[in-house]
Amino acid sequence: MMEWTDRHCRYFLRLISRRTFLYTEMVTADAVLYGHRERVLGFSPQEHPVGLQLGGSDPEKLAAAAKIGAEYGYDEINLNIGCPSDRVQSGRFGACLMAEPDLVAGCVAAMSEAAGLPVTVKCRIGIDAQDAEASLDRFIDQVAQAGCRTFVVHARKAWLKGLSPNENRDVPQLDYGRVWQLKQRRSDLEIVINGGIESLAEALAHLPHVDGVMLGRAAYADPYLLAAVDQAVFGVEETPPSRLEVLDAFVPYIETELARGARLNQMTRHILGLFHGQPRARAFRRHLAENAHLDGAGLGVLAAARCIIAGEGRVAIAAE
Repeated sequence: MMEWTDRHCRYFLRLISRRTFLYTEMVTADAVLYGHRERVLGFSPQEHPVGLQLGGSDPEKLAAAAKIGAEYGYDEINLNIGCPSDRVQSGRFGACLMAEPDLVAGCVAAMSEAAGLPVTVKCRIGIDAQDAEASLDRFIDQVAQAGCRTFVVHARKAWLKGLSPNENRDVPQLDYGRVWQLKQRRSDLEIVINGGIESLAEALAHLPHVDGVMLGRAAYADPYLLAAVDQAVFGVEETPPSRLEVLDAFVPYIETELARGARLNQMTRHILGLFHGQPRARAFRRHLAENAHLDGAGLGVLAAARCIIAGEGRVAIAAE
């Protein structure tokens, strides 16, 4: 979810679900070490529980980045061994590291020692022509021996040769049974399943077989599906907020960030799916898409969008 689950997105999602574990977009160890650190790592305390997802293959750099993440207050450090993009491969991290379990184990050990936090791994069931049976077991066993107790497993191979990153989201076929089998074999580990899960109902169907479910694109496109998670998964009795209540709760945050110099569309781009499937949702999205990026766009644009979705007519305010 690079360039998607930024701090604005995570704050917004936390307004919908208090218990869902959130992750940052994947950031490289070099970005943490040499980039604008507050821009890369900064987050609101309200986002907890939240994990920092790192990419890299140098144990020393990853350890240093993990330590900094721990000092920033993240609850977990996650090493991404699942991303198949060309940019990631050229930097020797992401899914290509499925072929180097020894290196990944070394990275995990170094990160765990430096951070003093749980270090988890997000991976695929295999890459290219690997045998998804033997290679996944070997990978998990070696990395677990280095101290990793939680694996988030995308239930399809990554084809690094011949398929684009977009194609890798849909090809090859998902194999959920392989992830269930992994949990049966390694019941001592926490196994979280990922890949192609598009609804809370589908997520719940996996929970008898694994310990958790990670949602990505589905939760971004229809974020309000998370509203039922606290009750359905965690047994919380409190009634979730309505969509409009979520929108209203996001306004003070937006106001604060605008005062700090953020642009309105940096935040409103994350709420375009809030009213997915609801009346006037298309008009709501259109208004924000056409106005939130304009110079000087402020809370008036959001107020007009709220009037549209609430059926109160269109307010003739484009910016303030």
